Amino acid sequence: MFCRRALFAVAAASAVLSAPAPAPQVTDIDVLQFALTLEHLEDNFYAAALSKFDAQSFADAGFPDWVRNRFVQIGEHESGHVAFLTAALGAQATKACDYNFPFDSPASFISLSQALESVGDSAYIGAAQLVSDKGVLTDAASILSVEARHTAWVSSSVQKLQGWNGPFDIPLTPSGAFSLASLFIKSCPSTNPALPVKTFPPVTISNAAPAHGSPVALAFTKPQGTQLAGAQVAWLSGLGVIFSDLTADGKTTVPQGLNGTVFAAVVSNKSTPTDDNMITGFTIVQFPFDSHVS
Repeated sequence: MFCRRALFAVAAASAVLSAPAPAPQVTDIDVLQFALTLEHLEDNFYAAALSKFDAQSFADAGFPDWVRNRFVQIGEHESGHVAFLTAALGAQATKACDYNFPFDSPASFISLSQALESVGDSAYIGAAQLVSDKGVLTDAASILSVEARHTAWVSSSVQKLQGWNGPFDIPLTPSGAFSLASLFIKSCPSTNPALPVKTFPPVTISNAAPAHGSPVALAFTKPQGTQLAGAQVAWLSGLGVIFSDLTADGKTTVPQGLNGTVFAAVVSNKSTPTDDNMITGFTIVQFPFDSHVS
């Protein structure tokens, strides 16, 4: 793995090389700060949940001891990610924010864990193309693979669902990933560096585990000046995107061919979601599937 002092070197070089740039550009340091923002969220998420729900709480909810114990280990992984990235970024490292996690039981915590780990996995995949230093990319890949293992374990071993979505995982842009992570952020220190993201209004779906071909409604606040004529719902699945028409009253029909964890957002046209065509942030939609073999 690329050594930590190399990450320090990237941090120092970025501060110099990005200074004369005529327009804002996403640097490796921006990507690392973004990654640390997500790791802080996950680290605090596990600390808060495991502080609230002790071993007896998990037992009362029907989970064996090893489930909570594994979550303790996952929490330690996230703390390790925070420590590694913080040490690499030094004094300029982004700090933890104040969070609001809507869990009220071990079961709701577990469901939220699966969602957050999926977002973390997809965030690292999507940010990979923005990294120029191959050593930094190697370190990010090392973290990414652990996040993916977390997601698979929660889904298959704990929730007794599929351990994967298909042959490919979904890449999310920084703005796309942050649109989901920001739902749990109340406020952040004013001294934190700006992130390479654009903010979008949140969107909710009337059924977060719908059947294929069923009607669903999406609720969101339309940005001022935005026209919804021709708007689409973009459903991200693996490396692909499937579109469905959005009616004027915010309704659409769930497409066929979606499996596992899917991210959906309202976009202005039939193009892969980017900062230029997204109207809303993403929401998470689940399409569980069994172990059938065709």
